[in-house]
Amino acid sequence: MAYYIDMKNKVEKIKQEKDILILGIETSCDDTSAAITRNGREILGQKIASQIELHKRYGGVVPEIASRKHIETISPLIEETIEEAGVSLDSLHGVAVTYGPGLAGALLVGVSAAKALAYGLTIPLIGVHHIEGHISANYIEHKDLEPPFLCLVVSGGHSHLVWVKDYGKYEILGRTLDDAAGEAYDKVARTLGLGYPGGPAIDKLAPKGDPHFIEYPRPYIKESHYNFSFSGLKTAVINHLHNMKQQGQDYCAEDIAASFQQAVVDILVDKTIRAAQDKGTKKVALAGGVASNSALRAQLKERAEEKGLELYYPSPLLCTDNGAMIACAGYYRLLAGDISDLTLNAVPGLALV
Repeated sequence: MAYYIDMKNKVEKIKQEKDILILGIETSCDDTSAAITRNGREILGQKIASQIELHKRYGGVVPEIASRKHIETISPLIEETIEEAGVSLDSLHGVAVTYGPGLAGALLVGVSAAKALAYGLTIPLIGVHHIEGHISANYIEHKDLEPPFLCLVVSGGHSHLVWVKDYGKYEILGRTLDDAAGEAYDKVARTLGLGYPGGPAIDKLAPKGDPHFIEYPRPYIKESHYNFSFSGLKTAVINHLHNMKQQGQDYCAEDIAASFQQAVVDILVDKTIRAAQDKGTKKVALAGGVASNSALRAQLKERAEEKGLELYYPSPLLCTDNGAMIACAGYYRLLAGDISDLTLNAVPGLALV
């Protein structure tokens, strides 16, 4: 409690600084990342250690293996980030860290490291929601972007339509009722024998196929609400493939990938454009791992331009889980005086609002 009170008092002094340096730590799943930002929107240094090759043999992320790898990687990664940024530990004004949602063991590694650094350096600790981090990646890429705006967040674990009312203030307009879009990509890719991760593999294969080879179902696309459902679509594709194999029929993986991807993109784009029009906003942002999907970017950009909307999205690197997006979100949390105490813990099922 004494630490928290001291830090609350310190925040007011920090806010007077010309340049505020935040260290961001992200370990929610299988990427270990650290970054240092200046005033939220400028990256001074960033390191990302991917575990993809480690998990490929299992066809997906193994939580225990991910946690152990984070433990091995986190300390040297932070040191490398500080060296790349050309700053000292003593020059940091705060430590931001993802504390949910995500894998419990993985989150604990990042939270523990952040708490140790914050306490040892006597600087504020800032807990950040993973989805808020992805939304904030757009602030780094687009210096002119400010709330309010609509953001579509799509990744392996999340499919959300979020109304960003202000920095740190959100309203969930719609979410997936079952599988996230990225999860559907992974499972369809596995059935096609494309390996893990499935999203990039399907995105690479789909342009070679016919997106209208088969019209897979597009759940909820005509419904008035903004919720998503990808479980039925995923099952339809997998059942179609299984039936063809059982009947000894050949199929073109490129056509299946293209048709599946077109269905996913149609659902995401239609809901997003409709939500933006209903909200009366001219600003639409894209975030999350699936935000790097080329078909989604192209179709959303085309529809946005037709409706006179401005589309924002991060570069592919900032669509992945990264420390910079957490540092950016942490910066705005700090300015609002929203800091954490040393009881901060991992919350695997943390809700955005």
